[in-house]
Amino acid sequence: MAFDYKKEYKEFYLPKAKPEIVTVPKMNFLAVRGSGDPNTEGGEYKASIGLLYGIAFTIKMSKKGDHQIEGYFDYVVPPLEGFWWQIEKSQVTERSSFSFGIDYSRKDKFQWISVIRLPDFVTKEDFAWAIEEASRKKATDFSKVEFMTYEEGLCVQCMHIGAYDNEPATVEGMHRFMEEQGYTLDITDQRYHHEIYLSDARRVAPERLKTVIRHPIRRV
Repeated sequence: MAFDYKKEYKEFYLPKAKPEIVTVPKMNFLAVRGSGDPNTEGGEYKASIGLLYGIAFTIKMSKKGDHQIEGYFDYVVPPLEGFWWQIEKSQVTERSSFSFGIDYSRKDKFQWISVIRLPDFVTKEDFAWAIEEASRKKATDFSKVEFMTYEEGLCVQCMHIGAYDNEPATVEGMHRFMEEQGYTLDITDQRYHHEIYLSDARRVAPERLKTVIRHPIRRV
């Protein structure tokens, strides 16, 4: 049976539907950066997903080819994740009911980094091979995909069940919880609003979508 990140790292991929404090270690990701409304058909965001999965599955299937990755073990490709902010993320907009500066009515202002976690055995050299291999086999430009190392650190997180546009209510609960525990929000130019998508929005009704929401925090 393949290694399943969601099952083996429940603390980070299958949290409870109530806020909790976690410390997230350093991880490596495939990443594509961009901006704009993620719902735009044929837009930059949806194109980024295809690029990420193209490289993710090239690495996963490397076991069947000539490029043998040292330490490789069979695994389930982790879920899609995203780091999100808006250009004026340090400001609270009039329409925002919570203080991390994202206005869900202005999706065109989003800046984002779409990511898929990499197994620890994948090196930068293996990544470079995958870019070259996928570009050759799929006749597609994968140059936007990068190898990104990120240490998220101390965070508050919660499982959000429902439509993405209903996330503010979950976020408000997270922020109340962190303040009660003696923490304050620590979103900066290097620490972001983070979402992990455990459901396929093309196949799951909006009210049943499961999304991990995570925010960086620090002690008051």
